[in-house]
Amino acid sequence: MNAPEFWVLVAFVIFVALVWKKASAAIGSLLDGRAEKIRAELDEAERLHKDAQALLNGYQRRLADAQKEAEAVLAHAREEAARLRAQAGTDLEASLKRREAQAVDRIAQAEAAALAEVRNLTVDVAIGASKRVLAGGLSPAQADTLIDQSISELPKHLH
Repeated sequence: MNAPEFWVLVAFVIFVALVWKKASAAIGSLLDGRAEKIRAELDEAERLHKDAQALLNGYQRRLADAQKEAEAVLAHAREEAARLRAQAGTDLEASLKRREAQAVDRIAQAEAAALAEVRNLTVDVAIGASKRVLAGGLSPAQADTLIDQSISELPKHLH
């Protein structure tokens, strides 16, 4: 036991034991601090995850509401388009009926004018025939022949 190596070994073991005791306490407290920091970070991450999940759920609800609203607007637009289409069809039909009535009125006016013109022309032809009959002092047979001839010439004068 008198060997200096022995005492150096004993001193070294005591030194290591003391250092280990102090170091293990420091390492333990350091590890405990780190574990607490990691636990706090995990708790914060969990809280952030819950907040993010709540936000996601909120946005998904808003998206669903927006889609429902868009579908409602689209359905309303389709209904309005169908109503406008039906109204346009009704308006077009009414317009066509008015134009048809106007055309019928114009045709009736043109027919009346043509009939009046035919009457006037017939009167003119009859007056002309009467003048010739009266001026010539014709016999009734000749007068009948002239009237028949005037009537047969009447279509030429109408066109």
